[in-house]
Amino acid sequence: MTAPHRIQALSLSREAPLADGIVEWWRARIDDRIVRPGIRLPSIRRFAADQRVSRHTVVEAYERLVELGYVEARRGSGFYVRARPVPAVRTARESAAPASRIDVAWLLRSMFRDLPYDRMPGGGLLPPDWLDSALIAESARSVARAAKRSWLSYGTPQGYVSLRQQLSLKLSAVEIPAEPEQIVTTAGVTHAIDLVARHFLEPGDAVFVDDPGWFVMFARFAMLGARVIGVPRGADGPNVDALRALLAAHRPKLFVLSSVLHNPTGTSMTATNAYAVLQLAEEHGVTLVEDDIYGDLSPDASSHAPARPAPVRLAAMDRRRRVIYIGGFSKTLAANLRVGYLVAPSDLVQPLTDQKLIGSLTTPEFGERVIARVLLERRYARHCAALRLKLEVARRAVVARLKKLGAHGYAADGQGIFLWADIGTDTNALATRLFDAGYLAAPGSLFSPTQLPSTWMRFNVASSQNPAMWKALQHARGSAA
Repeated sequence: MTAPHRIQALSLSREAPLADGIVEWWRARIDDRIVRPGIRLPSIRRFAADQRVSRHTVVEAYERLVELGYVEARRGSGFYVRARPVPAVRTARESAAPASRIDVAWLLRSMFRDLPYDRMPGGGLLPPDWLDSALIAESARSVARAAKRSWLSYGTPQGYVSLRQQLSLKLSAVEIPAEPEQIVTTAGVTHAIDLVARHFLEPGDAVFVDDPGWFVMFARFAMLGARVIGVPRGADGPNVDALRALLAAHRPKLFVLSSVLHNPTGTSMTATNAYAVLQLAEEHGVTLVEDDIYGDLSPDASSHAPARPAPVRLAAMDRRRRVIYIGGFSKTLAANLRVGYLVAPSDLVQPLTDQKLIGSLTTPEFGERVIARVLLERRYARHCAALRLKLEVARRAVVARLKKLGAHGYAADGQGIFLWADIGTDTNALATRLFDAGYLAAPGSLFSPTQLPSTWMRFNVASSQNPAMWKALQHARGSAA
């Protein structure tokens, strides 16, 4: 099986010492915060093999980065990017490099620019006209008429009770046992992951993530001082052999991963893979955090096509209570309502609720009441079914476009919003050219905690239907060749 992520060779000058080129490349990316504090550099052996240089050259470069204060060596663990209070002074040539414009903050800022959705192939949301605004408006009006003064004061710390009851029923349909007392509402999935991270992690702790995976987590964990370590992700889930070795080497507190409609590959874990991950988590005492924000866009077991296995969720298989399950409605109903939730073992509910209180007091109850009414009226399932059909049509169109470009390696049997494609050239440079042409792309480097160069790119199939965008992509790819 082809790995969904690879590192592209650096363009190192043969006229200067190779170690100098490696040092300057790392310095540039660390100064621009493309590679964040706490990130582990590739091992000497791996980097030497990827770049086709000698191990001696990599050792020399890494040792010089340590001397310059960019990197610290940790015995038995490797080399890690150090926190630097002030960015180093850059030359004019380095400051003008296209790569300096591409990092996690850049993509997040760009996602909130006033761009039409058909100019955002790298965006993370469905176009507004795909969503049921009438459904939200009707529910909001009903809540406004019935709630009267209820939202004039703080809500319940653990979350609106009726929403937690509806969530309990919803989760039981996918065989996840979750009593209302085990559910804590949050201001979206990002908030839920932040609560869990703040409870479990201290500076220096290791946290595992999918590689490739959701880039916002990498930056958030690094800001908390954690060591963010990527676990290679395949089409069936985490690479179990790599996970076993990494668990023995790093002893993480958490492993944050996605089981259904993984971002960015659009693939889902198999039952065999999920069982192996749960077994390893039990052996090594690791808490699993299952991000299922896209799960409602996958058919459930009763309606799943025979050619595709039913989606597997770790929380449904968990018997040792090692899984904290996280979900939300920003991708399917309304991002602006900021309604998410987590399901935790009983002994963690109060500590996580306390984290919520300390950080934000309570979550806004009006949005929670709106979502509760949508779920109560049983229209949500029909809405998601309609979205799935539209996404299948959109995905086929994007696959056809990519084939014309000669791109390959994406999961043809993927589902959901995203498609992960190997474009065959450095996608940081490609994203810069597209940005200059008025389009927002999501280069593959952002989806790995190493943030090394990548030829992969994430496409939002719903917002990648603009023929003009594909012409711009073809032109930018030709310029990058």
